[in-house]
Amino acid sequence: MTWWGFHDDGTSRERSDTVTALLVLEDGQTFRGDSYGAVGETFGELVFNTGMTGYQETLTDPSYHRQIVVQTAPHIGNTGVNDEDPESSRIWVSGYVVRDPARRVSSWRASRSLAEELTRQGVVGISGIDTRALTRHLRERGAMRSAISSVDLDPDSLLAKVRSSPGMLGADLAGEVSTSVPYVVSAQGESRLTVAALDYGIKAMTPQRMAERGITTHVLPATSSLSDIRACGADAVFLSNGPGDPATADGAVELVREVLRAEVPVFGICFGNQLLGRAFGFGTYKLRYGHRGINQPVQDRQTGKVEVTAHNHGFAVDAPLQGSSQTPFGAVEVSHVCLNDNVVEGLRALDTKAFSVQYHPEAAAGPHDAAYLFDRFVELLDA
Repeated sequence: MTWWGFHDDGTSRERSDTVTALLVLEDGQTFRGDSYGAVGETFGELVFNTGMTGYQETLTDPSYHRQIVVQTAPHIGNTGVNDEDPESSRIWVSGYVVRDPARRVSSWRASRSLAEELTRQGVVGISGIDTRALTRHLRERGAMRSAISSVDLDPDSLLAKVRSSPGMLGADLAGEVSTSVPYVVSAQGESRLTVAALDYGIKAMTPQRMAERGITTHVLPATSSLSDIRACGADAVFLSNGPGDPATADGAVELVREVLRAEVPVFGICFGNQLLGRAFGFGTYKLRYGHRGINQPVQDRQTGKVEVTAHNHGFAVDAPLQGSSQTPFGAVEVSHVCLNDNVVEGLRALDTKAFSVQYHPEAAAGPHDAAYLFDRFVELLDA
């Protein structure tokens, strides 16, 4: 079945003054609309993001590497693109799907339009389709391999390419987005602590949040060793967010175990939460369609507080929700849980200095309910 975009009067959106684009899902579903951004062809896992703001941060989040992102908010691009808000040096999404692109930019901070930036960076997108119907389809069928093309408009041809493209399950991607050389983000004011941040796809705002708390952050490549961590004089280790299947990250998991055995404090987020979970001996699994947006309700079980949080993950830790579990590093408990579906959203070690969450406490572009986790990290080190 093919879905078409529509004008307000109900007539077909297909027009002679635009380049037609085709979105094909691996189950055969197709959507035809207008090309948005670069003309070309792209493949990736199709996922949806429910955020109404922060599209620039979403596009430049390395955790979206090899994914085509659907924005559920209908109107995208009105604030354009600036050079202050990117979370990395480039756009990482494989493709972009929106319903109604902004016709003009209306922010004094904008340097250019979103369409211009997508074109400049070669990001293939599609607009003018029913993103609500597409999102409902993904919720019912799950995230899946897909393609956007504005050069091959034959659904059968494109479907064959989709079904031969790689999936996200079993994908080892952290090395593709990590920095190749170490770099330092200095503390603001006096430097009180030094943290080694292992970059599996780190967002720029994360070391910024630590700098605000007097932490100097040494951002290290994903392939770093315990010797590299010790060489920068780290008081603690931070495990960053990142893309891919955590079940493939055996080397990173072994490094985390070495860090725990050396009794170096650890704080992990997102992919880092999954690595810490595996280091403790828990498994991981792929979610049906994942959590991606800035409105996910999570309960901190230690305080009972419910936080509205920013998420971007398609995998989760498989750990018992009740009580504590005995691990090679002592007792560990689930510290946070998602109130929508009871997915594990955080781990806390009871016998060693280590904790993690599955979401984004740096929260660019918001919300900021979870910013206290950086303070908790500092308190852990001060203790």
